[in-house]
Order: sequence, then C-alpha cells, then structure tokens
Amino acid sequence: MAKQNVAEQFVDILARAGVRRLYGVVGDSLNPVVDAVRRNSAIDWIHVRHEETAAFAAGAEAQITGKLAACAGSCGPGNLHLINGLYDAHRSMAPVLALASHIPSSEIGLGYFQETHPDQLFRECSHYSELISTPKQMPRLLQTAIQHAVGQRGVSVVALPGDVAAEPAPEKAAELALVTSRPSVRPGDAEIDALVRMIDEADRVTLFCGSGTAGAHAEVMEFAGKIKSPVGHALRGKEWIQYDNPYDVGMSGLLGYGAAYEATHECDLLILLGTDFPYNAFLPDDVRIVQVDVRPEVLGRRSRLDLAVWGDVRETLRCLVPRVRTKENRRFLDKMLKKHADTLEGVVKAYTRRVEKHVPIHPEYVAAVLDEVADSDAVFTVDTGMCNVWAARYISPNGRRRVIGSFSHGSMANALPMAIGAQFTDRGRQVVSMSGDGGFAMLMGDFLTLVQYDLPVKVVLFNNSALSMVELEMLVAGLPSYGTTNTNPDFAAVARACGAFGLRVEKPRQLAGALRDAFKHRGPALVDIVTDPNALSIPPKISADMVTGFALSASKMVLDGGVGRMVQLARSNLRNVPRP
Repeated sequence: MAKQNVAEQFVDILARAGVRRLYGVVGDSLNPVVDAVRRNSAIDWIHVRHEETAAFAAGAEAQITGKLAACAGSCGPGNLHLINGLYDAHRSMAPVLALASHIPSSEIGLGYFQETHPDQLFRECSHYSELISTPKQMPRLLQTAIQHAVGQRGVSVVALPGDVAAEPAPEKAAELALVTSRPSVRPGDAEIDALVRMIDEADRVTLFCGSGTAGAHAEVMEFAGKIKSPVGHALRGKEWIQYDNPYDVGMSGLLGYGAAYEATHECDLLILLGTDFPYNAFLPDDVRIVQVDVRPEVLGRRSRLDLAVWGDVRETLRCLVPRVRTKENRRFLDKMLKKHADTLEGVVKAYTRRVEKHVPIHPEYVAAVLDEVADSDAVFTVDTGMCNVWAARYISPNGRRRVIGSFSHGSMANALPMAIGAQFTDRGRQVVSMSGDGGFAMLMGDFLTLVQYDLPVKVVLFNNSALSMVELEMLVAGLPSYGTTNTNPDFAAVARACGAFGLRVEKPRQLAGALRDAFKHRGPALVDIVTDPNALSIPPKISADMVTGFALSASKMVLDGGVGRMVQLARSNLRNVPRP
C-alpha cells in the first residue's frame, strides 16, 4: 500500500469523523487536498461559485444534521472569502471544520503573492485556529481541531500550506478515537435546590425559550403545565417550542408579536431556557431572573441574574419536574393567553383586507400561502431583513419543519447558500430558500451550483426592488432613504437562462399555482414574486434604546402585518382557559 501524504491523511480523518462533503472552490494551494478527495469514495468535493457560499452551506448542513461539516478555501483571497459564513456558523453554534490552505511554507512572512495569515485572521470566529507547519503535527492537530468544533459547537480552522499537504504523512500514525458527539450536562445539586425553592415561592412564572430547548419540547411542556407558566420564545427558539404548545404567548424581540413581552415583564420569576437573547432592552430589570444554559460563558451577559444554572435544558427540567410543587392558580397564565389572542386578533385585519386583490402583492400574503403549500417537513432557509419578519410570523413550526437563517450574525445573502447545504443532506426533502432580492443578487452566482448538481432547491424570491429593512432603519433615524433601490432583472428569466425552472408572479391569484408548479418540479426552481415595497413591520413594544441592530418604527406608515396561522393557535389555546 502506497504511503499517504498529509492531504490524504487529512481527508481520511475528516471522513472518519463523519464529514461527507467538502464545500469550496479549487485553487493551486488546495490541489493536493482536492486530489485526495477525488480518490476517497467516502467524501465528495462540492464545487461552489464563491467560498462564502461554501462556509454558509457547511454551517447549514451542520445545523440540519447536528454533525461536523467542512469547507475549504485556497490561499489568501480564497480562504478570506470563507470568513462571513464562518462567523455565521460559529455564532449559530454549528460544528464546522474549515481548511484554509496557505502559501508555500518557505515563503510565509516574506510578503509572498497572496500571502495572508489565516491562523490569525480566523481566531475571532472560531474556537480553534492553527497552522500545520510540518507533517509531524498530523494527525494530532486535526484531531484537536475536530474536537474543538464538535465539543464546543462552533468553528475550527486549520491552515495548511500546499507544499506541506503534498509531503509524506508521519508513519504509523495512531488510529484516532475521534469525539463526534456531545455529552449531556446536568446542573449541580445546589443549583437545582435553589431553583426549586425560587419556583415554589413564585406566584407568576414565565418561561422564555431559545434554541437550547431543541430536543426538550416534551420537558418544557410538562414543566409549564405543572407550574402554570406562559411560554414565550426568541426567534431561534420558535421552531423548537411553538408547536403543540398550549401555553404559547408568542415571540419577544425586534421581530416579536403577541404577549411574550408582557409575560416576561409581569411575572415575578422569569426563567430563560437555552437562550442568549441579545436584546436586553426587551428583558425586565425589576423581576427575578434565572438563566439555564449549557454554555457557562453566556450566563448573565444579557441581564442581571438571581441564579445561573449551568446545564442542558432537558437535563435540568428532568431534575426539576419531579421536585417542584404543582401550582393550582392559573390566573396569570390565562391572563397572558387572552392577551396574546387579543393582540393577534388586532393585527389580523390588516392582513385579511383585500390581500387577494392587492398589487403589488403583500409579502405577508406570500408567506401565508407558502406556509400552506410547503411540505410538512420542509426546511426553510431565510434571508436576513424583511424575510426574517415574514418567516417569524407566518411559517408554522410542527416539530418536523426546520427554519434556519443568519439569526445571530445577521448577514445578507445567507438563504441560497444555506439551502445548498441543507439540500445536500437529503435530496428528497423539500428545501425552500426565502430570499430577498438584495440578498439573492449578492450571491446569485451560486444559483448555478443548484443547476450543476441538479439540487431541487426552491427559491421563493420576495422581490420589492429595495433593501427594505435598511429603508426602515433610515426612517427610524429620521433620514430619507438613499442607496436602497435595486434595479432588478426578471429573475425568473435569469433562472430559465441558467437551465432551471422559473416563474414570475405579479398578481395574487397567480401565486398559489406558481408555488405548487415550482414545488412539483423535480429540479431547481425559482419563483420571482413582485411584492409591495411599502410593507414594513414593527414589534409589539418599542422604545428608543431598542433600535440598535434592526429597524424599528412607531410611524403609522407601516403596515400592521399579520400573524398567519398563529392566531388560530392562540384561539385554540384560549379555549382551554376556564370560564367563570
């Protein structure tokens, strides 16, 4: 058997760690690695048009599967393009291994062509970023990088000069026992005891849930039922906690709706479950707060805590449920459920009034129809901006659907690249990219990746020829909109020119049929929907210090929007409120 070189050993270890695809763009410093992938049947090279797409796709794959994913960029400018997608993966806690190939090792530090220092550049968006400067560092350095990515849920970066990649690997390299899954973390007895006392002493408890409640839906519902608690959620908690939830009071934050804000402020004990909710202006400062999270570094960094609990949400609740006393008084819960239903009823009228005749089409109507015709186990990838609003308010979770986006990093152009990574995990599962025209145009070249691999991603394009969220930010600041208008082509015609299915929709009555036709198509498809640029949104509670990061406006120029099927859920939950 021929002796392995470093690149072959590198690829072999990735495959044994469960990596099935390496997303990237080829380049000379990457050639030994790409050739090793070519000769390894366990892993595929996925040729994208831009390395930023490679990183977004790897991050999406990791979020969908929960397993390690990988991407690569050639030396200098090539791997620099990875950085935005890696920031997103890291902040989304997606385990991703990034290979940043490097200039020849003998030239490092001498101002060589395309020279950068990737081991330094990626440190802020990774748990681990190191340079392999000699074959003797293999395979231990790669093992360490993998274990950082998997164990700490985030990005690891390995910089590898092309000449080192082509050298012989160390002989008799140990068969590595790779860590590919995380353990459960149970809180200490003292913290559990203290939390039980606080819950038993409280009259009004509210649960506010984030993405850390993934896999803990049953435990959260049992706990909420026992202590008669309303359950609100952050954006990243929506897909995990809103469905089959008789205690739902909606979402707080800049895209919020319903009574979650009131529930978090009118309780006397707020329990934050698996959320690093970034907008402390929406959190109360005059109630007792407990935070439960598996990441100790996030405990207390958004608000003053009365108790910090380090542990998995599911394991923590399994400890709590048998010990806390059942609360009989549900007045606070019923009050919040009624307020939630009333709040949603108040905004429904704006959505239901003449929307089927409104031209340009209401984007709310597009999202509502999309929610109805999409598969019950579809994956939605969502562009940052107003698409976030429509997805948050109209896409109904059910425990099988997934909704992912750049919810922590807030990057434009994420939806299409994420859809690529999501679709590669399962070609038979419906993947829908909810793209804005600005975001889609930014990385539009990778629509060709869909065509090249015949990936059946469906791009639903909300085309209002504007950067609407930025316009709203300008409105908040009292500025006239400037530089926010897009001169767009007929994107459906562009899709057809690329060899994909493409339809353009300008009238509401065409919408449902166009979406169904696109979804029936076996390959990639794009539906270009001309939407109303004046459709904007505001959260249920606003103040001047809530503006940072997203647009807010109290102007009467904005539309109230609507909430899709969520009003039906609220009405259903309200039926459970006992009548006097």
